[in-house]
Amino acid sequence: MPPVSPPLSFNPAGIELDRRQGLTRQLYHALRQRVLDGRLVSGTRLPASRDLAATLSISRNSVVRAYDQLYAEGFIESRVGDGTYVAKLPDAKKLSTKVSTGFSTGLSPALSTNWLDLPVKSPDEVIHSPALGRLETNHLPAPPHGPPRAFRVGVPAFDLFPFEVWAKLNGAFWRKPDLAKLCYGDPAGDDRLRGLIAAYLRSSRGMQCSAEQIVITSGAQQAISLCAQLLVEPGEGVAVENPGYRAAGHAFALAGGRLHGVPVDAEGLDCHVLNSLQDCRVAYVTPSHQYPLGVVMSLARRLELLVWAERTQGWIIEDDYDGEYRYSGAPLSPLAALDRNGRVLYVGTFGKVAFPALRLGYLVLPPGLVGAFARRRAVDMRHSEVSTQAVMAEFMASGHFQRHIRRMRRAALSRRNALLDGWPRGLEEVGELPNVAAGLHLTVRVSSLARERQLLAQAHAADVEINGLSSYWLTDSTTPMDQRAGLVLGFAAVPEVAIGAALARLRQAWQC
Repeated sequence: MPPVSPPLSFNPAGIELDRRQGLTRQLYHALRQRVLDGRLVSGTRLPASRDLAATLSISRNSVVRAYDQLYAEGFIESRVGDGTYVAKLPDAKKLSTKVSTGFSTGLSPALSTNWLDLPVKSPDEVIHSPALGRLETNHLPAPPHGPPRAFRVGVPAFDLFPFEVWAKLNGAFWRKPDLAKLCYGDPAGDDRLRGLIAAYLRSSRGMQCSAEQIVITSGAQQAISLCAQLLVEPGEGVAVENPGYRAAGHAFALAGGRLHGVPVDAEGLDCHVLNSLQDCRVAYVTPSHQYPLGVVMSLARRLELLVWAERTQGWIIEDDYDGEYRYSGAPLSPLAALDRNGRVLYVGTFGKVAFPALRLGYLVLPPGLVGAFARRRAVDMRHSEVSTQAVMAEFMASGHFQRHIRRMRRAALSRRNALLDGWPRGLEEVGELPNVAAGLHLTVRVSSLARERQLLAQAHAADVEINGLSSYWLTDSTTPMDQRAGLVLGFAAVPEVAIGAALARLRQAWQC
């Protein structure tokens, strides 16, 4: 048997805690940083929580909570009867700690091209342009009509949104508006809102970002589209999850990118396949809760992805569309929180916390990219609608936003449980329900495409809204058709009573 490493002697590398601040968070950050920079190597045995608490003169609960978060994010692992160890991770030396500066990292020439210098095309050339042809196969379907119903995907519990509070704040803004805000605004967005978003991300998601790195967008889709316009040259490869969020793929394809569908396994995007792509400098991922499979990307896979970006001087677009929803412990730190090279562009949205019609999202960018993204966005729409930004800023500053997130997380958990508890058991050719630890949807595998279509048709006839997993795959996928089949269900759109009624109709339609 290999020798067992002795427990690490603490205080490790001189951890010092400021008792005027949160001890759990400080300890978590200190240990995490030591794992990332190699001071705590894989296989190092950590002391028992009681021993570490005594050494640092803090409560054991603080240590336990820090260990729990590190365990949830994959930094440490527990061996039954043998203690707690640093998890096996890629070599920390492969991850440079250099900070990216400016545009010398391979940006698309679109960032510096003046559209006035481009030749004017005739109407025939425009009508028959390749861009128009790409649009024929890369456009969004019409959204579902009517109010939310079970089991619509991509819709939060906006029946719980405090509309009275929002109306009061909106009324206060318009009763005596700041005249300066009624002029043309900063294309990057309202300064106050950007500062509050940065503060929120620092405190709740562990991202070390500033207001100056944020560009406000009209939802996540515009943020993704901006990334496609500025980072992708026609003919270049773009790695997207397969199956994945097709609307993101459409944005990259319209920009002229050639989509490479990269498989998703139990740990997230398959980095072995990604590393085999020779013409790819952009990767789009949903690591917090993969859409649509629901996989949470492992820490090891996240670090591999960052190594790929540094090696290729590529870009990672992280879509954290429902990262606030985690049902055991605190939300996991985003991929952007691990980035030390300015290679990750973080996409966030208020649509999954408030309601989709708000059309309010944001990008957190490496500092050198902010000016270009703001200028490009200004060409499309000058700046975001002012009152919505101002009201959201006040909503956040007054504490309503954090309270609402907690309310939404509790509601989503309850609605998830209602679906899991009432789901028809023993369905022919339908897999077991997955363990849903995060997000607002789940995916159930089905044995064949024919069976998927049958179940969807029966659900539609019963006035129940379910998506087919087969629709999330790229059309040129090599995966056999029957292996693409499944059911994708959102569980947050309607209350538990409506979920129960929908499940009863499904049982009858599916003759369970």
